[in-house]
Amino acid sequence: MVSPTASDVHPTMGIKIVSAGVSACLADVITFPLDTAKVRLQIQGEFPVSSGIKYKGVLGTITTLAKTEGPMKLYSGLPAGLQRQISFASLRIGLYDSVQEFFTSGNETTPSLGSKISAGLTTGGVAVFIGQPTEVVKVRLQAQSHLHGLKPRYTGTYNAYRIIATTESFRSLWKGTTPNLLRNVIINCTELVTYDLMKGALVRNKILADDVPCHLLSAFVAGFCTTLLSSPADVVKTRFINSPPGQYTSVPRCAMTMLHQEGPSAFFKGFVPSFLRLASWNVIMFVSFEQLKRELMKSRQTVDCAT
Repeated sequence: MVSPTASDVHPTMGIKIVSAGVSACLADVITFPLDTAKVRLQIQGEFPVSSGIKYKGVLGTITTLAKTEGPMKLYSGLPAGLQRQISFASLRIGLYDSVQEFFTSGNETTPSLGSKISAGLTTGGVAVFIGQPTEVVKVRLQAQSHLHGLKPRYTGTYNAYRIIATTESFRSLWKGTTPNLLRNVIINCTELVTYDLMKGALVRNKILADDVPCHLLSAFVAGFCTTLLSSPADVVKTRFINSPPGQYTSVPRCAMTMLHQEGPSAFFKGFVPSFLRLASWNVIMFVSFEQLKRELMKSRQTVDCAT
């Protein structure tokens, strides 16, 4: 009897969770400056700019930040970002296949679109509630600047957790959960379902084999679709999370204030860096995720054969 290869054996839930967490952290480290540029562009226009600095475009924002606040400012909030990926991406991506199987009825040979969407909704929702404090701290650290004559609110990641919990409230660590839940449900469903459908279509129609080029193209398409649908919720989430206590009474109030003061285009602020970040993040994460799963399965089979 021929032993099954790594590609013939389905990875375990543990391997998927570990692979997703490691791959998401790798993608975050590489694309984090784009995320910081996105946050700065999204909050631009919220407060009067006393320093006279105005961010223009992706490269312009990154260059301006590096010149005025130092290159390391591009990575402000990275520890919280990595904590977010470990607690968030590992669950929403790593559990997706298992939850999808749960929603698939017994008479279905392949998961339906409804099963895929239900899995994306479930894993995305659960992951948001667990990882929201890391999101709040990450955004606050990315947004704060010392150029406006104000002392930075936080000196580091754990200082931010402590100050938010003690000076605002412990519940403030979950501030913006509603728009973030909306954003991540959109992202999770669009990203994972689009990737899943695109990859399946390419392989099924024998356009590409189930390998790196297929994973790369599927991830890129998923990144564009995700950015387009999630941008309004992402901007509102960033504004609401970064706002001081009392500025906005609710998430809808935040959205209406943006609409009245800045117009509909405000909901797509930072779209280009958001797309560049999501597309590149998706490509790095999904390609790494697929390869890491295979390598871990090979290692596991080697250990099983040795024992």
